[in-house]
Amino acid sequence: MIVTFYIAGTLAIAASLGTVLARDPLRAALSLVLCLLSLAVLYVTLSAHFVAAIQIIVYAGAIMVFFVLVIMMLDPGERKAGGSRLLWAVLGLAVSGVLLALLLEPISVIPEYGGEVSRGFGTTEAIGGAVFRHYVLPFEVLSGLLLAAMIGTVILARKKERGEGVA
Repeated sequence: MIVTFYIAGTLAIAASLGTVLARDPLRAALSLVLCLLSLAVLYVTLSAHFVAAIQIIVYAGAIMVFFVLVIMMLDPGERKAGGSRLLWAVLGLAVSGVLLALLLEPISVIPEYGGEVSRGFGTTEAIGGAVFRHYVLPFEVLSGLLLAAMIGTVILARKKERGEGVA
């Protein structure tokens, strides 16, 4: 289990560096997908299976598809294939295989529980109740922040489209 944690942690750090250091926005987004998948593996090693599933479905799935769609719409220029396509395909398959193996390995181990938990602990109803009862203000602030980021992106894209410089 500790080996899985270190491999997934190293992969998450490398992918986050790839996200920050990539010059091509599409490659940065794909590195972010790899980072999010590595974090899902880390959640599984911590026995947070629900959070790992949400990480994969919501963040690595839906939100990153939206990011890639926005990147492709805002940057319609011709994409250059850097390096061999076969090399990138093999590298992508290898990383996907490692992530899948790391994700399935901790699931196959039966977790040891230290004590009794209350009925309904970790269910969707309990998590939703906690979010919308105790953490409703941070939830709403985060939604406002995401809305402001989307509006800012549209404004920056329009300035670039009209030829105005970004100050």
